[in-house]
Amino acid sequence: MRAELAATVAAAGRADRSGEDAVTVPAARATPAAEIRAAVADALAEERERELAEARAFWAAQEARDSAGTSDAPSLLGGMAGLGEDSPDAPHDAQLFVPRQADLAGLEPLLGLDALGPDARDSAAEQEPEEPMELEVGAEVGAEIGVELGVETDQEAESFESPELAAARRRHPSHPDFTPSSPVADHDRTVARLTELAEARTPLADVRPGPLGTLDVYVFADGTTICMTPGHRETAERLADALREGTAPVLLGGSGVSGAYALTFGCGDENVYVLADRVIASL
Repeated sequence: MRAELAATVAAAGRADRSGEDAVTVPAARATPAAEIRAAVADALAEERERELAEARAFWAAQEARDSAGTSDAPSLLGGMAGLGEDSPDAPHDAQLFVPRQADLAGLEPLLGLDALGPDARDSAAEQEPEEPMELEVGAEVGAEIGVELGVETDQEAESFESPELAAARRRHPSHPDFTPSSPVADHDRTVARLTELAEARTPLADVRPGPLGTLDVYVFADGTTICMTPGHRETAERLADALREGTAPVLLGGSGVSGAYALTFGCGDENVYVLADRVIASL
């Protein structure tokens, strides 16, 4: 191939020197763009007509089968001819299945009378309340048995508990006196605490970045602890470096909108901004 190429180049050089026509590559055929567009449009039109003809033939055959009354012939439903027929000859699998209404007996205390309708409210009003005599007798017998066996009751156990354990029991959701805390109230208390720290210019005493940016902990000089999530490692390390250098960062202020927070710390002549989706401040 190299020899042929070299021979061709040499022949072309000799032709140029002799004045003869050199070997040239033929130019591309010039086809008008209008002819190309017309050919593409004709091909698309033919394809469209072919698809329409196939669709017309299919629906014509379907209408012919329906008009002939051949109900036993397979239809578009995949062999489900006679679906919904009530005749005894209809196959069992072809009959429609209608689920019965759910039986809510015994669920009245969980659902409430409003969820069961007016009939349930009328029947509940007609029923007379039963006297809890048997339950009271059973409770008395159980208490006597517990005293005889030396088993402490709940009241006796709570009387020997420490105040800290009793307070922890009251905070548990299973305790009858448990009251869930409102998220709005927690948000307001956190904002109020952050405002107090900013007004008092309380310096930071410690910064603990969390692993993988999960949670950052900021400890102030007065003992207030603030947890921020998600954590920002670069910002936390910047504040920690300022503490190690002897410049204690001070909370200048912040804002909270829909549970998110933006806090500003002053580190000497610089300001550090912290953004967090959630902030929890100890009171």
